[in-house]
Parts: sequence; C-alpha cells; structure tokens
Amino acid sequence: MPISNLLADFLDDFRDPNLLWQVGAIAVCAVLGWGLARLIRRAFVARDDQGALLKIGVESFARVLGPLLIVALLALAKLFMAKSMHVNLLRVALPVFASLAVIRTAFYLMRRVFARGGQVGATILTFEKVFSLLVWLAVTLYIAGLWPDIIELLDTTTVPLGRHNVSVATILQASASVVVLLVLAMWAGAVLEERLMSLENVHSSLRVVTARLGRAILIVVAVLVSLSLVGIDLTVLSVFGGALGVGLGLGLQKIASNYVSGFVILLERSLSIGDMIIVDKYNGKVTQINTRYTVLQGLDGTESVLPNEMLISGPVQNNSLSNRQLRIATQLTVAYDTDINRLLPLLEQVVVKVPRVLAEPAPGAVFLKFGADGFDIEVGMWIGDPENGRGGVLSDANKAIWALLQENDVKLPYPTRDVRIIAQPEPK
Repeated sequence: MPISNLLADFLDDFRDPNLLWQVGAIAVCAVLGWGLARLIRRAFVARDDQGALLKIGVESFARVLGPLLIVALLALAKLFMAKSMHVNLLRVALPVFASLAVIRTAFYLMRRVFARGGQVGATILTFEKVFSLLVWLAVTLYIAGLWPDIIELLDTTTVPLGRHNVSVATILQASASVVVLLVLAMWAGAVLEERLMSLENVHSSLRVVTARLGRAILIVVAVLVSLSLVGIDLTVLSVFGGALGVGLGLGLQKIASNYVSGFVILLERSLSIGDMIIVDKYNGKVTQINTRYTVLQGLDGTESVLPNEMLISGPVQNNSLSNRQLRIATQLTVAYDTDINRLLPLLEQVVVKVPRVLAEPAPGAVFLKFGADGFDIEVGMWIGDPENGRGGVLSDANKAIWALLQENDVKLPYPTRDVRIIAQPEPK
C-alpha cells in the first residue's frame, strides 16, 4: 500500500468495526512493553550475579527499553492482524512510537556523553528541543505521505563539491552516519570508562590510561568507518598524516610532548588521583590526570592546570606515592630554668592525643640546641592523611602544647634587648 494513501486509509478505518481491535492491540502492546521493560530492569540491573557485560547493556538502555519493546510488539501485532483486517491505525502508531524510541535514545546518548556529571547545560537542552521537533516533523510528513516527494527533491538537488556534483540527500546521509557513529563511539567510551573506574582492585593510573586508550581507539574506528560509508578513500589519510608530522615537527612539539608525558605518567604510575604533590610553586591534591594536563587542587580550593611535561621533566615531591604517612613538626623555646627531662615526655604524651596524629610511629620531642633565649625544642608527629592538609593538625597540637605549658608553669621566654643611648659630647 503506497505511503501517500496512509492518511486517507487511516481516516476510512474510522467506519470499520475492526478499528476497536486495533485500538485494543495498541493498548495491550503499550502495557506489555512498559511492563516487560520494568521486569527486565528488575531482573538484570538490580541483581549482582549477572555478567558484567549483560548488566551494562541492560543498564545502559533501561530508559529506552519501553518504547523499543512497544515498537517490536506493534510490529508483531501488525504482522498477524494484517491477515484478517486493515491495520492502518497500527501503521500510524508504529512511526509514532518509533519516533519516541529514537528521541529517548538520542537524549540518553547525548546526556551520557556530554553531561556525565549530571549537569545538563543549555546547549544540550536546546539540541534536544530541536531534535524532537525535527523527528516529529519527519513523522508528520511520513504519515501525510510527503516523504517520497521530499526524498526525490533531495536526490535531484545537487551541490558542487570540487569537480563533482553531490546530491543533498547524499550529504545529509553522510553527515548523519558520521554523527551517529561518533556519538556511539563516545558513548561506548564513557561506558567503558565508568566500568573501569569502578574496579577498585586495579590501580587508578592503569584504569585511567586504559579508559583513555579505549576511547581514542573507538573514536578512530568510528571516524574510519564513517569515512568509508561516506565514500572517502582512506588513502587520503596518508597525506593528512604527512601534514600532521610536519606540524608536529614545526610547531606542535609541546602539545605532542604533553600527550606523551600524560601516557607515561599513567603507565609508570608515578602519580595517582588523590596524591598530595608539590611541583615548583604549586602544591595540592591530584584530582584529574588527563592525556595533556593534570589538575592540582590546593587546600584553599584553587585548582591549577599543569602541563604533563612539567611533571616529567622537573622534580615532583609526592607525599603519598608509596607511603601515606607524613611527618610534621612544631618548634618552641622554653626558659633555661625548665626541667627538660620531665617536659619532653609530657609533650609526646599530649601530642599523641591530638586528632589525626598517629600513635605509631609515635610522636617525638627532641632538644635541639641552646638558643639565644632558652632551650629550643622540636615536637614531631605523624599523620596518615596528607590530602587533608597539615595546618589543622599543627594548630591543634600547638593548642595542646600551650595548655600543657600553662598547666606546668613552664615559661616561654621572649627576647629582651638593652638599648643604651650614649650622649655625644657637646661641641666646643
């Protein structure tokens, strides 16, 4: 039956008593589709004994399972009911539910790729509105029977590209195939990254580098496949590769060096997410390790973006590479009449009670030297969470030490200086 007659045949079916059977079939398919989707989600997503790949697949398409199952059930109902009655209502319902499935799938893929943090930007919302409008417009044109005329118009309208004339339909088909394959590749990369980052028994650097390589490979494969579908000869990439090599040699050395350094850092595991490091004048916690740069978050909340080459070519002080225990110390000067042998053990006992200070290794108080105003003492202690900073611990330790000194009447001397003014002799 031609598409152009679909709307007219659908209007004629309103006088057919079998229309109620089609309405009932649509209602049953809708209820069964949503019900089966919920059962599948409960059966696979909520259970931990299923295979990881199957669980990821069902989890990924959980939001679009309903429309897809409804479309499949409507297709089956149309196939069986067409043997005994007109199914024009089902023929109209199929593209409507199919468009709903397409819209939901596109929304899901876009948000998984570009809004993984949960924040949906204005650009994505605008794209979703425009995409929905285009899909519903296409469905309306299909039901109205205008698709054949539009497709013929697009096929006959050509655009000059170089020495050849290419039809608008070919350009739209090529663009759609490239966009769809790239979005699917980025979605697969996002799913792979989430799966890898959830593996707690694998080193964080290995997880990151595997996720980065997996995404890069997927995107490259998508680009090559899309170019082949468009009809572009892949041998032209050799020319592009030569041009890229010249560009790297002339002006992109730093960019290439940063990318290579990023993979070196991830592979050799010299840095991990969460490490407390000091590089040049920057210090803080590593929050991101990307292929070109590393993000360092200071204790004041300031984030520094460091090129990876900086972390390879220069010295890096890592406070939590192989041992997360970090020693911090505070110094004080007590009066010369203080009983040092009695004071030092008391300092060690009061410091060990400070929160975050480790009992093992135990704190230590040492007599450094005879100072200008009294005995110079250093009290050292160890912490096991350098990512939380050391200022708070030192503050609590100093307050505990001050309370101890007050309790034991220990004097903290302050420098005194005698200033003598010598009168100059009066001129004769």
